[in-house]
Amino acid sequence: MATLEQKLDVALWWKQMRETNNAHFLPLLFDKHRFLVLKGGGGSGKSIFAGRKILERVTNEPGHRYLVVRKVAKTLRESCFEQLKKQAYEYYADQIAFIPKGKGSDMYIRFKNGSEILFAGLDDVEKLKSIFDITGIWIEEASELEEGDFNQLDIRLRTEFPFYLQMILTFNPISITHWLKKRFFDTKDPRATVHESTYKDNRFLTPEARITLEAFRETDEYYYMVYCLGQWGVTGKTVFNGKAVAERLAYVEGQGWRKRGYFAYTLAPDDIHVSEWHWEDDENGPVILYAEPTEGRPYVVGGDTAGDYFVGQVLDNITGRQVCVLRHRYDEDTYARQMYCLGRYYNDALLGIETNFSTYPVKLLALMGYPKLYVREVEDDYTGRIKQAYGFQTNRTTRPVILSELIRVLRESMASINDRDTLLEMLTFVRREKDLQGEAESGAHDDCVLALAIAHYIRPQQTMEVKRPRGQGVRWSKDLWDDYNKATPAEREAMIRLWGRPE
Repeated sequence: MATLEQKLDVALWWKQMRETNNAHFLPLLFDKHRFLVLKGGGGSGKSIFAGRKILERVTNEPGHRYLVVRKVAKTLRESCFEQLKKQAYEYYADQIAFIPKGKGSDMYIRFKNGSEILFAGLDDVEKLKSIFDITGIWIEEASELEEGDFNQLDIRLRTEFPFYLQMILTFNPISITHWLKKRFFDTKDPRATVHESTYKDNRFLTPEARITLEAFRETDEYYYMVYCLGQWGVTGKTVFNGKAVAERLAYVEGQGWRKRGYFAYTLAPDDIHVSEWHWEDDENGPVILYAEPTEGRPYVVGGDTAGDYFVGQVLDNITGRQVCVLRHRYDEDTYARQMYCLGRYYNDALLGIETNFSTYPVKLLALMGYPKLYVREVEDDYTGRIKQAYGFQTNRTTRPVILSELIRVLRESMASINDRDTLLEMLTFVRREKDLQGEAESGAHDDCVLALAIAHYIRPQQTMEVKRPRGQGVRWSKDLWDDYNKATPAEREAMIRLWGRPE
């Protein structure tokens, strides 16, 4: 049973903790999970708390060899080393045994109980090799690491120790496609505690720093959402309106999809033509339908084959609304036949597939007798005459054109996008110094974006009129009715001319 003196000591310690730490982090002082993942916006105080917890542990648990790492060694001295020295002198000065001085000195902090804190960059291989019997790890700016780097550190944290082993990760959530998000946020790891914070949780933030952070809300709202509020995204120069994309993404993630599956088909004896095809529901299927085809309505399909995924983007040609997406790592022949069925399903849609990577899908579709393939004009290399060829070709001339048109269209109609993967790609489609039209950031994809750009570009080659039997009305989808009900009388007349009179 604890004595009164012991109880008073605990009460005094807890009073000091409450006075010198942010309340948002205090419960984590007692967290013993293998991974303590601290995601936060700029100025949230996550790194200060990480340092304080480490110092509490090393001064109260003898024998620690706590390792502090960043991707690059030279960034440690002015960040983690200086921070931990300051905190140690302020709160644990009587327990310090030795701290090297001088800019060229080794970086470590040794305590009277035998514990020590060591510092090393992942680029300093020889230094890391000399550090053994690690009892804890703090990875600052963990988003700088590759997943392989993290795994190697995780393996090294296996020392026999009377106290718990823990790895603390602190980082700003820069990229929505980062492995940290997939590993700790998209799926639940029972060995991890995940914590989120913003500058609003830091009561020690100076008024000047708070004003600086909040100013981004007026100058760059998307940057404010990502860097200051700690939302997943990218802090680079996004090609598309990052705020509008993020808002649309939040909306569609709550909507789900209407149907998901694939097209089952039977090949004719010649192994080329499709003799029969039909839709199959499959919750893991590669095709997501956001709107069923309306009878007589024109559609276009843009296809990209040059990336990691084979993609097909289906648009309602009258409204430009995205109604279906095919996305899968297909073989070329399977992709061509899925696109054949997809185009037929959407009223024999105009089908435009990129031919840069391979002309095989387009050639197979032509052999199969697909009724409406996109046609481009090309110059014959031998005669110099203009001839026609199937498929879309992306090159230095056409790529800026299709991307510029897509940027213009989506500036005015972000609500036309219904697909989560497409929106995620748009968030990570960033400008480079020599490529103002943009490209996927490192580790991300752009197949959906390019297929969408092709689909919008080929729309003029498809009709804008609804084909309907004489004397019969047209069955309108819910989306068309929503647009109609919001329209003016003049706009409604134009809609009926374009879409046909509803049943």
